This record gives sequence, structure tokens and C-alpha cells, in this order.
Amino acid sequence: MISVFRNLWKSKRGNALVIAAASLPLVIGSAGLATDTVEWAMWKRQLQRTADSAALAGVYGRLASQTVTTGACSLSSPISTDLNSSHSDINNRLGATPTCTVESPPATGTWAAAGFNAVKVTVSSQRGLSFSGLFMSTAPTITATATAAVVQSGRYCVVSLDNKTETGLSFSGSATVNLGCGLKTNAKGNSAVNGAGSSTITASPVAAVGQIANSGNFASGTTFQPYSSPQADPFATVNAPASTTFPSGNCPAFRVNSNASQSTLTVNSDYKAMSGASAGYYCMASMTLNGNVTLPSGVYVIDGGDLSIGSQANVTCSGCTFVLTNRSTSTTPTVGSVNMNGGATVTMSNSTTGTYAGLLFYQDRRATAANGNGQSNLINGNSTSSYAGSMYFPSTNVTFNGTSGMSTACVQLVAWQVSFTGNTSISNVCPGGQGGWDGSMVRLVV
Repeated sequence: MISVFRNLWKSKRGNALVIAAASLPLVIGSAGLATDTVEWAMWKRQLQRTADSAALAGVYGRLASQTVTTGACSLSSPISTDLNSSHSDINNRLGATPTCTVESPPATGTWAAAGFNAVKVTVSSQRGLSFSGLFMSTAPTITATATAAVVQSGRYCVVSLDNKTETGLSFSGSATVNLGCGLKTNAKGNSAVNGAGSSTITASPVAAVGQIANSGNFASGTTFQPYSSPQADPFATVNAPASTTFPSGNCPAFRVNSNASQSTLTVNSDYKAMSGASAGYYCMASMTLNGNVTLPSGVYVIDGGDLSIGSQANVTCSGCTFVLTNRSTSTTPTVGSVNMNGGATVTMSNSTTGTYAGLLFYQDRRATAANGNGQSNLINGNSTSSYAGSMYFPSTNVTFNGTSGMSTACVQLVAWQVSFTGNTSISNVCPGGQGGWDGSMVRLVV
């Protein structure tokens, strides 16, 4: 018996089996740990998506004047609403209730300043898994953090305020447009910005609340920003003259016929003087210019009529603003349009002081109500025409259809819809590249 045990003790047969059996728990544990790591990575992604969405909801909530306070996410209505509506199954996926906190604004870091409208959301959850639980005394905590803020998206010198599901900015024919800044529309259509025909558009960025039609008409290097936040009306605080500032009786209809010339204005014949806050303004029922006209600088208030410039006209006005409005207090008054013929020579620059400083054309916001969806404005001119200043037509459409060579010195345009068509050629030059208005968008920044 002793001899048998001695021989068994010295035998090496079966060692591999014993070693394999001894290491099998480690092999199985390693495979299990790898599987658990994949699960943790998936949960991390799910939590990150939740944090990203909640942070974006928080910033949009702040912009909408909703309550977004530092503390538990449940105390901030836009964030809690987002978590409940978009991530209601997060507990089922993680098997535990996540902890969610918000900082509005973030306590530290680049985005701590309240002026950024920044919101930081941190979501964390703890859960153990079967295999890793064999080796870990405490389940790991998975944490995801996201910070969203309002950031500058570019400068726009053409803004379409159209907020419907349609095209806000369009280019057709052989239009050549070089703006030196960006284009933006609040339109929500599938082709909110549409470049067609043989048009060539040099503008960046090009932004829309909706989609931007795929087109080869935009210059190489253009930055496209579909699904952007709406652009605010930059002239929302500028209003038409009060009805109490208009003179009694109708204002004269000012007209200069073909082959006629005029460089001075006579009160009560060519215009009536306005009073109060509008003192010094020229009031006219309409302006029809077909001859050679040099207008003195000032504000021209057109009461219910149009500004029309004929094909053979030669019109100059330096330091001027043309206000198309109606003294009526009705919500649906007749408000005139701008109609400039392509053969005209027009040299105009904006007022530099007063209520309408920087504006060349201002159209009352009530314009559409009187004339329906068909009301539009035509900006035209020959190759020697020149425009400088902002053009404001917030409720109606504007069409540029000028002759090649027409100069626009730092023109900035706000309209309901804007179309560049025909053989218009615009080269916009703003001193120091400062033309236009700052745009903003809500983005994840951390």
C-alpha cells in the first residue's frame, strides 16, 4: 500500500487537468468581466444621451423663461419634462433610479458666466452585475455629464422672418450674390433655403430652422447650419411714427415726371411737415419718381402709398430713410410697397441719426394684413446704382432683380421672404467685416 501511494505521489499524469480546473474560475471570471464592461459602456452611453438631452432642454427652457434652478433635476420643469417624456424607461434599462442634478449656470469652468445661458446636468447610477460582483465588493457608479449653452453661430446680413413650412430664401436665374456675411431664415420647410438655376451664392454661414436644399450653387467652403434656432427680429423695437404726429388732412402725393428735374421740396405742396416725436419728417401720400430727383436728407413718411421709381429715373438721396406706413390705427391698414424699375439709376444711403438710424427702408409690420400674401417689394437698379443701409420689410416679400454691377455697400436686409433672381449681381462690402447681426444657437459645449 505504501509503495502504491509513493508511486502515485511521483506520477505527473493529469497535472494539466488539475491546473485547468484550478484556473477555470479565473477564465470564466475574465470573460464575465469583459461582458460586464460592455454592459457598463452601453449604460454610460444611455446615461450620456439622457444628460445631453436634459442639458439642451434646460437651455431652451431658460430661453423660454421657464424655471431652471441649481439642484435636483426634478425642480427644473423643462429638464424634468424631458426626462419623463424622452427617457421614462431609463430605470428599467439600468435597474436602478439614477441621480440627476443640475447647475444653472455651471458652478465652475468656462461656461460658469450666467450670460451664456448655460446649463450643466449630471446623471449617475449604480448597479452590480453577476460576474463582476464575484470580484467587487461595491457596484461601480456610472456618471454622465453634459453642458449646453447659447453660442454664437455667425453674422447674418440677410434674415428671412418667415416661420412657416416653406422656402424663406431663394436664388434663381443667373443671380450672383456675394454678401460678405451670412444668410438665415426662420422657415421650417424641407427647402427653407433653395439655390437653383445658374445662381452663384457666396455667403457663410447659411442657416435655417428647417432644411437647406442640396445645391451646387453655393461657393466652396460655405458653412451650412440647418435646424438652427430662430433668429430674432433685429428691428423689433423700432416702430412706425405715431398717428398723433401726422399733420391734419391728407399729405400730398409727390411726383416727378419723366424728363423733369427736382432738387428741392416745398412744404404743403410736395410734402407736409410732421410734429411731436416725428418733427422734421416729410409726410407724403406716395412717391412716384420718373425724372431726375435729388432729395434732401431726412425721413420720408409715406402715408398709405407706394414708393415707385421708373425705368428712366435718376434718383439720389444721401442720409435718408423711407418709412412706408399708414396713420390709421387699424390693424389692417393699406401700407405701400417699394417698386424700383431695373433701368433706373438709384443712389441711396441711410439716415445716421434718430429713430431710424441705419435704416434705408422701413415698412410697417401691418403691411401684409392689407394686401394679403401677394404683397411684395422689388429692389432693382442699373449697373451704376448703389444702395447703403438696412432694409426692413418684416411682413412682406422682397425680390432683388438688379442689373449686373449694382453696388450694395453694407446692405442688411430683413424681410418675410427674400428672392434673388434674374441677372442680379450683388457684391456687399461692410467696413471691417462687421455687417449683419449676431446669430445664436443652442449647442452642447462640454
